[in-house]
Amino acid sequence: MTSLMPLTTVFPGLVWLMAALALVQGLRRAALWRVGAAAPVAWLDGLAQLPKRYLIDVHHVVARDPYASRMHAVVASGLLAASILTALAILPPIAGFRPYWCVVALAFGVTAVGALLVGARRYPEKQKRLSAGRFQILPFLLVAYAVGGTATALLLAFGIGGVFAPLALALAAAGGLGLAFEVRHGPMRHAAAGALHLVAHPRPGRFEGRPDTALQPLDLDAPRLGSEMPADFTWNRLLSYDACVSCGRCEIACPAFAAGQPLNPKKLIQDLVAGLSPAEPAYAGNPYPGGRQPQGDRGPLAGLIGPDARIHPDTLWSCTTCRACVEECPMMIEHVDAVVSLRRHQTLERGALPEKAVGPVTELRQSGDPGGRPLSARTDFAAGVDLPVMADRGGADILLWLGEGAYDLRYGRSLRALIRLLHEAGVDFAVLGAEERDTGDLARRLGDEATFQALARANIATLAKYRFERIVTADPHALHALRNEYPAFGGRYTLTHHTALLLELIRAGKLNPARLPDLSVTYHDPCYLARYNGETEAPRAVLDAIGVSRSEMARSGKRAMCCGGGGGAPVSDIPGERRIPDLRMAQAAETGAGIVAVACPSCTAMLEGVTGRTAEIRDIAELLLQAVEAGR
Repeated sequence: MTSLMPLTTVFPGLVWLMAALALVQGLRRAALWRVGAAAPVAWLDGLAQLPKRYLIDVHHVVARDPYASRMHAVVASGLLAASILTALAILPPIAGFRPYWCVVALAFGVTAVGALLVGARRYPEKQKRLSAGRFQILPFLLVAYAVGGTATALLLAFGIGGVFAPLALALAAAGGLGLAFEVRHGPMRHAAAGALHLVAHPRPGRFEGRPDTALQPLDLDAPRLGSEMPADFTWNRLLSYDACVSCGRCEIACPAFAAGQPLNPKKLIQDLVAGLSPAEPAYAGNPYPGGRQPQGDRGPLAGLIGPDARIHPDTLWSCTTCRACVEECPMMIEHVDAVVSLRRHQTLERGALPEKAVGPVTELRQSGDPGGRPLSARTDFAAGVDLPVMADRGGADILLWLGEGAYDLRYGRSLRALIRLLHEAGVDFAVLGAEERDTGDLARRLGDEATFQALARANIATLAKYRFERIVTADPHALHALRNEYPAFGGRYTLTHHTALLLELIRAGKLNPARLPDLSVTYHDPCYLARYNGETEAPRAVLDAIGVSRSEMARSGKRAMCCGGGGGAPVSDIPGERRIPDLRMAQAAETGAGIVAVACPSCTAMLEGVTGRTAEIRDIAELLLQAVEAGR
């Protein structure tokens, strides 16, 4: 073993050198995050929760792609185990124990298998959603480190020296130091940034088993509103963008990208990364659809938005804020928060709303309704129906929030069905009537935080005048605003979606529907109900209670595709190659169902607007009313 003593020192020293180089590169990268604004971070809790957040929360998303899950498990565990075991061999008693090196060789062997899995994913032809560029060198660096490390460990285990030792060590050094060097600008950056991102995540509630989807209130007295440049984001959000591994899951899930609108959420995040540093390597993934590929200046103080900047305004206005990208991101990056922050600057600082959105936002500011309609007309749909009003009664068990759908003749039928069911079940309810203003959801998604806050405070003041136990609404956008976004302004209420209330009434025996087995139904999940509020089971349970023949679309539940009606997209109206609702109805048609059940006025409007559709669009309340009437 004497002749191998330099190798037992140099090999562990190589790993320590790798760690030092990775630390230096990481600190150089972290210096860029410091240009961001301050952000509160619960460091102790985040560090304590890191193993759970990585091994459970992140793995839950990664595991949706079985190959990627196995690949990451093998290569990450092998890389960490091999490196740590080798580093520990700096201690002489360990270095001289030959069986120990057999264990090290095994760990490097596992790394080699993982490296081959990484390579098989990218060569000879990578998956279309993966980025190329610097990522293409990753399998070679991993293979070099793993093969060189395996050979070196085996030489030490069997006491073999000679010319093979420096060759094996040189191969391990080339791969290992190359991996460490890539921590600053290359593919290994996501490993370091990703771990810290999980500790300092801007939405820690996501790891606590509850939706954490409310937008953070904007200080309207701040010197700059929204984000114009990288330095306008908080430091931990800049960190989160560096955690992106360019896997492309977000772009596959994005409805705007699928429709050929100029948005690719992966490219958007990479543009935010590239905008931070002039030294960032060129992006090598799928571009924005539509040919808009501006570059623009780089640097912490460089503007991000504009026809000739890195992000074209149409890219921002294409987003439906559906959070499908967020749901699919294995690194748990918050794409939608970035979009809204950039929109806020466009709207509040530049007054640069899309042309078709100016009218609705102006009407919201002036009259409390995006269509400029009288608030007293909100209840016109209920002509001939007993509709109790809070002002006449002073209170009720349930306050029924009607929402914008009440002005639409088609959705008025759905609300009439709901009201008839509430009367059938003997529910004590009332509406605000002319006192109900828009929740401000549209204004907030379009970046007009000032109008949202004004509407929120006005509604909160109105609600404070009346007694009720909870608010029920058939509008998931209103439900989300009232449940999750109003508490920041002092409005804390118990909210229930109408499908959840109807299920309660069925289970309590207050509604007794007949079974309708002849109806073939597929259910479309509203984004603001499923992803924003985690409710996927109540609508399905109601459908099952009436005995319809129910089938699921390929994308359903929290992974359902958006109808295209959120985030102000209908009024932004950014053209693409096709329409999002057309894509969704094509997915519904694949099930062969004759009815698409919905639970949102926006979804009703968007899906009913599809020409040539063969399925009927029916709200859950309409189907339940049909079953109740059949059971009499």
